[in-house]
Order: sequence, then C-alpha cells, then structure tokens
Amino acid sequence: GHFFKAIDTMPEFPGGIPAMNDFLKKNLHYPSQALENQIEGTIFITFTIEENGKITSVSVMRGVDGGFDDEALRAIQSMPDWRPGYKNGKPVRVQINLPIKFQLF
Repeated sequence: GHFFKAIDTMPEFPGGIPAMNDFLKKNLHYPSQALENQIEGTIFITFTIEENGKITSVSVMRGVDGGFDDEALRAIQSMPDWRPGYKNGKPVRVQINLPIKFQLF
C-alpha cells in the first residue's frame, strides 16, 4: 500500500485528541512489574488507519522494559474505529506514530 505524506485530512480518534487521551487514561493499566520497580517511560507505537477507519498493523517502534509494550499494544487495539484520513476527497490509509507516556504519580 502507499502511504501519502501529504494528506488533506489526518485520521482522527472519534472526539479528537482529548477523547483519545481520556480513552488511554481509562484503558491503560500500569504494569505491576513497572510499579514495583518504579519504572516510567514513553513508548512509541505505530499503526495504520485503514480507509474504513479500522486500526491495523499495530507495533512498537521503540519500547521500554517493564511490561509497557504489551499494555500499550492492547490499549491501541481496543480503540474504537477512527475517522479515516482523506486525500483529494477519498479516504486513504495513513500510518500514525503515537507516543504513549507511562508516568508514576
């Protein structure tokens, strides 16, 4: 498939960034191993939003030890369908890179 760098409309989580942050807050569970060892970190996840808004090809670009990777992948895969990206009025597949930050409070 072709990935276009120049997209007219980027894909969007339903409700936009604030809704996505809320979703991640509710759905990401801090891995117990990481809690015990007081590990924090940012994981970079890459995935594709298909023409129909489905999320596919979810993988970790850069991970952190402590069980974060599996948790981040699980959360992304459980997301609702996105609004697809558009180019020239047609939906196109778009690759998204998303940092997910795990922080202890």
